[in-house]
Amino acid sequence: MNEFIEYILQFGQLNMQQTDLIRSKAAEVILRKNDYFSEAGQIPKQVGFVQEGVIRGCYYNNKGDEITRCFISENNLVADYMNFEAEVASAEYLQACTDCKLIVLPKQHWDGFSQTIEGWDQIKNKMVQVCMYQKSRKGPVISQDATTRYLQLLENYPRLVNRVPLSYIASYLGVTLQSLSRIRKNIR
Repeated sequence: MNEFIEYILQFGQLNMQQTDLIRSKAAEVILRKNDYFSEAGQIPKQVGFVQEGVIRGCYYNNKGDEITRCFISENNLVADYMNFEAEVASAEYLQACTDCKLIVLPKQHWDGFSQTIEGWDQIKNKMVQVCMYQKSRKGPVISQDATTRYLQLLENYPRLVNRVPLSYIASYLGVTLQSLSRIRKNIR
């Protein structure tokens, strides 16, 4: 829980009473590998903070292929935030790639802090901006060649390759598993 409070404090000041309130409303949740934090077709109802593990954002394209859109690892927020805020059904899944330990706040508490914690909206907005920026910035640029995309993945997620199935990495890069194997072999 301390990591979550430290994360929040990067974005604004809170007193002890306010941090105690957040602690009292947050819950520690364990997600097992392949479990979902949120699912397509459902309205996201919580925001999480990853203490341990890796979660991936994925969806199915119009051909039925599963596409990995992003990875979210330790010390980052995890949420399908646009749909969470709008209270509409999601089109993507947030799935644990590894066993994960999360701090979770239900929507009622996340939103309720606005009435009880002065400055919460500014803190929340800054956290969400960082979350959105990280997800958009780390996506592969399909116009680049596959080797460049893989090297950028290694730069953006240095410990990821040894933690998640290679099929997820191939999907994220927009290549087949066989192409990824060739790329990895050529880089060594």
